[in-house]
Amino acid sequence: MSTEQLPKHEPSFPYWRAILSALATLFILGFIIVVALLIPTPAGQTLTKTLNWLFALDSVQIWWYVTRSSGIIAYLLLWFSTVLGLAVTSKFLDNLLHRVFTYDFHQYISWLAIAFTVVHVAVLMLDRFLPYSVWQVLIPFISPYRPFWIGIGVLAFYITLLVTVTFYLRNRIGSRAFRTIHILSLIGYLGVTLHGYYGGTDTPLPAMKLLYDSTALVVIFFTIYWLVLLALRKAEARHKRPMTAQAAQKRPRIPLDSNW
Repeated sequence: MSTEQLPKHEPSFPYWRAILSALATLFILGFIIVVALLIPTPAGQTLTKTLNWLFALDSVQIWWYVTRSSGIIAYLLLWFSTVLGLAVTSKFLDNLLHRVFTYDFHQYISWLAIAFTVVHVAVLMLDRFLPYSVWQVLIPFISPYRPFWIGIGVLAFYITLLVTVTFYLRNRIGSRAFRTIHILSLIGYLGVTLHGYYGGTDTPLPAMKLLYDSTALVVIFFTIYWLVLLALRKAEARHKRPMTAQAAQKRPRIPLDSNW
Protein backbone atom coordinates (compact mmCIF):
# COMPACT_ATOMS: atom_id res chain seq x y z
CA MET A 1 0.00 0.00 0.00
CA SER A 2 0.97 3.60 -0.39
CA THR A 3 1.75 6.03 2.33
CA GLU A 4 1.26 9.74 2.61
CA GLN A 5 4.65 10.33 4.19
CA LEU A 6 7.14 7.70 3.13
CA PRO A 7 10.47 7.38 4.93
CA LYS A 8 12.94 9.97 3.76
CA HIS A 9 15.83 7.71 2.93
CA GLU A 10 16.99 7.09 -0.63
CA PRO A 11 16.89 4.47 -1.82
CA SER A 12 14.61 2.70 0.63
CA PHE A 13 15.93 -0.65 -0.60
CA PRO A 14 19.74 -0.37 -1.13
CA TYR A 15 21.08 -1.29 -4.54
CA TRP A 16 23.46 -3.87 -3.12
CA ARG A 17 20.48 -5.80 -1.77
CA ALA A 18 18.82 -5.68 -5.17
CA ILE A 19 22.03 -6.99 -6.76
CA LEU A 20 22.22 -9.83 -4.23
CA SER A 21 18.59 -10.68 -4.89
CA ALA A 22 19.25 -10.76 -8.63
CA LEU A 23 22.30 -12.98 -8.14
CA ALA A 24 20.32 -15.32 -5.89
CA THR A 25 17.58 -15.54 -8.54
CA LEU A 26 20.15 -16.30 -11.25
CA PHE A 27 21.72 -18.96 -9.02
CA ILE A 28 18.36 -20.65 -8.46
CA LEU A 29 17.54 -20.58 -12.18
CA GLY A 30 20.99 -21.94 -13.00
CA PHE A 31 20.54 -24.70 -10.44
CA ILE A 32 17.20 -25.67 -11.99
CA ILE A 33 18.75 -25.78 -15.47
CA VAL A 34 21.64 -27.93 -14.26
CA VAL A 35 19.25 -30.35 -12.56
CA ALA A 36 17.08 -30.53 -15.70
CA LEU A 37 20.15 -31.38 -17.80
CA LEU A 38 21.41 -33.88 -15.21
CA ILE A 39 18.21 -35.92 -14.85
CA PRO A 40 18.47 -37.80 -18.22
CA THR A 41 22.02 -38.93 -17.39
CA PRO A 42 22.81 -42.11 -15.41
CA ALA A 43 23.96 -39.98 -12.47
CA GLY A 44 20.70 -38.06 -12.58
CA GLN A 45 18.64 -41.26 -12.58
CA THR A 46 20.57 -42.51 -9.55
CA LEU A 47 19.98 -39.22 -7.78
CA THR A 48 16.27 -39.35 -8.66
CA LYS A 49 15.90 -42.84 -7.21
CA THR A 50 17.66 -41.75 -4.02
CA LEU A 51 15.40 -38.71 -3.60
CA ASN A 52 12.31 -40.83 -4.27
CA TRP A 53 13.43 -43.26 -1.60
CA LEU A 54 14.06 -40.45 0.91
CA PHE A 55 11.08 -38.17 0.24
CA ALA A 56 8.64 -40.23 -1.86
CA LEU A 57 8.77 -37.62 -4.61
CA ASP A 58 7.19 -40.05 -7.08
CA SER A 59 3.93 -40.17 -5.13
CA VAL A 60 0.86 -38.14 -6.06
CA GLN A 61 0.24 -36.80 -2.56
CA ILE A 62 3.62 -35.10 -2.01
CA TRP A 63 3.11 -32.48 -4.72
CA TRP A 64 -0.45 -31.80 -3.60
CA TYR A 65 0.80 -31.13 -0.08
CA VAL A 66 3.58 -28.85 -1.34
CA THR A 67 1.38 -26.80 -3.65
CA ARG A 68 -1.38 -26.32 -1.05
CA SER A 69 1.00 -25.49 1.79
CA SER A 70 2.96 -23.01 -0.33
CA GLY A 71 -0.30 -21.47 -1.51
CA ILE A 72 -1.55 -20.99 2.05
CA ILE A 73 1.77 -19.48 3.14
CA ALA A 74 1.75 -17.15 0.13
CA TYR A 75 -1.79 -16.04 1.00
CA LEU A 76 -0.89 -15.32 4.62
CA LEU A 77 2.20 -13.36 3.58
CA LEU A 78 0.20 -11.31 1.08
CA TRP A 79 -2.47 -10.68 3.71
CA PHE A 80 0.17 -9.53 6.19
CA SER A 81 1.77 -7.29 3.55
CA THR A 82 -1.62 -5.74 2.75
CA VAL A 83 -2.43 -5.12 6.41
CA LEU A 84 1.05 -3.72 7.03
CA GLY A 85 0.69 -1.39 4.05
CA LEU A 86 -2.65 -0.10 5.31
CA ALA A 87 -1.17 0.36 8.78
CA VAL A 88 1.78 2.32 7.36
CA THR A 89 -0.53 4.51 5.28
CA SER A 90 -2.81 5.28 8.21
CA LYS A 91 0.19 5.76 10.58
CA PHE A 92 -1.27 3.07 12.80
CA LEU A 93 2.15 1.78 13.87
CA ASP A 94 4.03 5.07 14.12
CA ASN A 95 4.05 4.97 17.93
CA LEU A 96 5.38 1.40 17.97
CA LEU A 97 7.80 1.07 15.04
CA HIS A 98 9.94 3.45 13.02
CA ARG A 99 8.50 4.17 9.57
CA VAL A 100 11.77 3.25 7.87
CA PHE A 101 11.54 -0.24 9.35
CA THR A 102 7.84 -0.77 8.56
CA TYR A 103 8.25 0.48 4.99
CA ASP A 104 11.24 -1.77 4.21
CA PHE A 105 9.67 -4.70 6.03
CA HIS A 106 6.54 -4.19 3.91
CA GLN A 107 8.70 -4.58 0.78
CA TYR A 108 10.39 -7.69 2.14
CA ILE A 109 7.09 -9.40 3.00
CA SER A 110 5.72 -8.59 -0.47
CA TRP A 111 8.68 -10.26 -2.18
CA LEU A 112 8.44 -13.23 0.16
CA ALA A 113 4.77 -13.65 -0.78
CA ILE A 114 5.73 -13.60 -4.46
CA ALA A 115 8.44 -16.22 -3.86
CA PHE A 116 6.00 -18.65 -2.24
CA THR A 117 3.50 -17.96 -5.02
CA VAL A 118 6.14 -18.97 -7.57
CA VAL A 119 6.67 -22.22 -5.64
CA HIS A 120 2.90 -22.75 -5.52
CA VAL A 121 2.66 -22.33 -9.29
CA ALA A 122 5.82 -24.26 -10.24
CA VAL A 123 4.80 -27.33 -8.26
CA LEU A 124 1.54 -27.50 -10.25
CA MET A 125 3.60 -28.45 -13.31
CA LEU A 126 5.08 -31.39 -11.38
CA ASP A 127 1.76 -32.70 -10.11
CA ARG A 128 1.05 -36.15 -11.57
CA PHE A 129 -2.67 -36.16 -10.79
CA LEU A 130 -3.53 -32.95 -12.68
CA PRO A 131 -0.37 -31.55 -14.28
CA TYR A 132 -0.36 -28.00 -15.64
CA SER A 133 1.49 -26.74 -18.69
CA VAL A 134 3.49 -23.52 -18.71
CA TRP A 135 0.75 -21.74 -20.69
CA GLN A 136 -1.97 -22.90 -18.32
CA VAL A 137 0.05 -21.45 -15.45
CA LEU A 138 0.83 -18.10 -17.11
CA ILE A 139 -2.37 -17.36 -19.08
CA PRO A 140 -5.56 -16.70 -17.09
CA PHE A 141 -8.80 -18.65 -17.54
CA ILE A 142 -7.44 -21.67 -19.46
CA SER A 143 -6.86 -23.90 -16.42
CA PRO A 144 -8.33 -27.41 -16.66
CA TYR A 145 -9.59 -27.07 -13.07
CA ARG A 146 -12.00 -24.24 -12.13
CA PRO A 147 -10.64 -21.96 -14.88
CA PHE A 148 -12.40 -18.77 -13.71
CA TRP A 149 -11.17 -18.79 -10.12
CA ILE A 150 -7.70 -20.01 -11.10
CA GLY A 151 -7.59 -17.23 -13.69
CA ILE A 152 -8.52 -14.68 -11.01
CA GLY A 153 -5.53 -15.92 -9.01
CA VAL A 154 -3.20 -15.51 -12.01
CA LEU A 155 -4.37 -11.92 -12.54
CA ALA A 156 -4.01 -11.20 -8.82
CA PHE A 157 -0.41 -12.46 -8.96
CA TYR A 158 0.39 -10.12 -11.85
CA ILE A 159 -1.16 -7.19 -9.96
CA THR A 160 0.86 -8.04 -6.84
CA LEU A 161 4.05 -8.27 -8.90
CA LEU A 162 3.34 -4.89 -10.53
CA VAL A 163 2.69 -3.21 -7.19
CA THR A 164 5.85 -4.68 -5.66
CA VAL A 165 8.07 -3.63 -8.56
CA THR A 166 6.92 -0.01 -8.22
CA PHE A 167 8.77 0.16 -4.88
CA TYR A 168 11.90 0.71 -6.98
CA LEU A 169 10.27 3.08 -9.50
CA ARG A 170 8.78 5.60 -7.11
CA ASN A 171 11.36 8.29 -7.88
CA ARG A 172 10.74 7.93 -11.63
CA ILE A 173 6.95 7.68 -11.73
CA GLY A 174 6.28 10.17 -8.94
CA SER A 175 4.54 9.86 -5.59
CA ARG A 176 1.03 10.32 -6.98
CA ALA A 177 1.39 7.53 -9.54
CA PHE A 178 3.08 5.40 -6.90
CA ARG A 179 0.13 5.80 -4.52
CA THR A 180 -2.41 5.19 -7.30
CA ILE A 181 -0.74 1.96 -8.39
CA HIS A 182 -0.44 0.77 -4.80
CA ILE A 183 -4.20 1.02 -4.34
CA LEU A 184 -4.30 -1.94 -6.73
CA SER A 185 -2.81 -4.04 -3.94
CA LEU A 186 -6.29 -4.20 -2.42
CA ILE A 187 -7.62 -5.60 -5.70
CA GLY A 188 -4.75 -8.08 -5.78
CA TYR A 189 -5.52 -9.23 -2.26
CA LEU A 190 -9.22 -9.56 -3.10
CA GLY A 191 -8.36 -11.67 -6.16
CA VAL A 192 -6.08 -13.95 -4.17
CA THR A 193 -8.74 -14.38 -1.50
CA LEU A 194 -11.41 -15.32 -4.06
CA HIS A 195 -8.92 -17.62 -5.78
CA GLY A 196 -8.17 -19.46 -2.55
CA TYR A 197 -11.75 -19.51 -1.27
CA TYR A 198 -13.40 -20.78 -4.46
CA GLY A 199 -10.46 -22.44 -6.18
CA GLY A 200 -8.76 -24.17 -3.26
CA THR A 201 -9.44 -27.86 -2.79
CA ASP A 202 -9.31 -27.61 1.00
CA THR A 203 -11.70 -24.66 1.39
CA PRO A 204 -14.55 -26.90 2.68
CA LEU A 205 -12.49 -27.48 5.82
CA PRO A 206 -13.79 -25.33 8.73
CA ALA A 207 -10.25 -24.27 9.59
CA MET A 208 -9.66 -22.84 6.10
CA LYS A 209 -13.01 -21.03 6.09
CA LEU A 210 -12.14 -19.52 9.44
CA LEU A 211 -8.73 -18.49 8.07
CA TYR A 212 -10.15 -16.72 5.03
CA ASP A 213 -13.01 -15.06 6.94
CA SER A 214 -10.90 -13.78 9.83
CA THR A 215 -8.09 -12.41 7.66
CA ALA A 216 -10.56 -10.73 5.31
CA LEU A 217 -12.29 -9.03 8.25
CA VAL A 218 -8.93 -7.60 9.40
CA VAL A 219 -8.30 -6.15 5.94
CA ILE A 220 -11.82 -4.69 5.83
CA PHE A 221 -11.28 -3.04 9.23
CA PHE A 222 -7.96 -1.43 8.23
CA THR A 223 -9.37 -0.37 4.86
CA ILE A 224 -12.30 1.43 6.51
CA TYR A 225 -9.93 2.95 9.06
CA TRP A 226 -7.67 4.23 6.26
CA LEU A 227 -10.60 5.65 4.25
CA VAL A 228 -12.02 7.46 7.29
CA LEU A 229 -8.63 9.02 8.06
CA LEU A 230 -8.23 9.99 4.42
CA ALA A 231 -11.60 11.74 4.44
CA LEU A 232 -10.74 13.56 7.68
CA ARG A 233 -7.40 14.72 6.29
CA LYS A 234 -9.06 16.09 3.15
CA ALA A 235 -11.70 17.88 5.22
CA GLU A 236 -9.00 19.38 7.44
CA ALA A 237 -6.99 20.48 4.39
CA ARG A 238 -10.05 22.25 2.94
CA HIS A 239 -10.59 24.17 6.18
CA LYS A 240 -6.96 25.26 6.31
CA ARG A 241 -6.88 26.31 2.66
CA PRO A 242 -6.39 30.10 2.40
CA MET A 243 -9.28 32.12 1.02
CA THR A 244 -8.85 33.00 -2.66
CA ALA A 245 -9.01 36.55 -3.91
CA GLN A 246 -12.32 35.90 -5.65
CA ALA A 247 -13.86 34.54 -2.47
CA ALA A 248 -12.52 37.49 -0.51
CA GLN A 249 -14.23 39.91 -2.90
CA LYS A 250 -17.56 38.21 -2.31
CA ARG A 251 -17.38 38.80 1.42
CA PRO A 252 -19.78 41.53 2.61
CA ARG A 253 -17.97 44.74 3.41
CA ILE A 254 -18.84 46.43 6.70
CA PRO A 255 -18.88 50.24 6.60
CA LEU A 256 -16.28 51.92 8.76
CA ASP A 257 -18.93 54.02 10.49
CA SER A 258 -21.06 51.02 11.34
CA ASN A 259 -21.97 50.32 14.88
CA TRP A 260 -20.84 46.65 14.50
